[in-house]
Amino acid sequence: MFTGIVEELGEVTAVEKLGDSSRFRLRGPVVTQGARHGDSIAVNGVCLTVVEHEDDWFTADVMAESLDRSSLGALTAGSRVNLERPMAVGDRLGGHIVQGHVDGTGEVIERKPSENWEIVRISLPADLTRYVVEKGSITVDGISLTVVEAGPDYFTVSLIPTTLDLTTLGRKQPGDPVNLEVDVIAKYVERLLGARGADTQGIGIPGASQ
Repeated sequence: MFTGIVEELGEVTAVEKLGDSSRFRLRGPVVTQGARHGDSIAVNGVCLTVVEHEDDWFTADVMAESLDRSSLGALTAGSRVNLERPMAVGDRLGGHIVQGHVDGTGEVIERKPSENWEIVRISLPADLTRYVVEKGSITVDGISLTVVEAGPDYFTVSLIPTTLDLTTLGRKQPGDPVNLEVDVIAKYVERLLGARGADTQGIGIPGASQ
């Protein structure tokens, strides 16, 4: 479980193709502190498992499912990535609950710089629009952000200087892909309400005409 508060801007140093999967080698001196084989690290919002690690780097295998459903397949040596270790019990939840399970990808559509912040508009897949609401939370490349505007096929976020300086969103340009994870609470509520509706179908209400 993550919070969407990026700990450092890391770098892909090598990508090894392994048939229908890939092995990434990534540099991240902060997230590798105390790392062990089998630990989880979020890479651009995708929860990956540490295979090997030493000093300031680690390797992780990325399966076909993750490559197909995220933007990790477009990464090459030299790509910058957002890195975050899992939340420890007792830590402050500075962002929101992030699973590291990417729901889909969007594209940066437009950037509007201002004096002290920047508005970024990002495309939204049709099957995710129902989970995105104004002032709600969304994870973009592993970053916990607040939705400013929720459009029919896009949303906007407002980025402060710290986010622009310390994450990949400061470098993304129109047309660049981003990983999206919607708020898991919204998905659970939808599933529960759907099941409740199915359970009550065909049940008569006392006193009501049939």
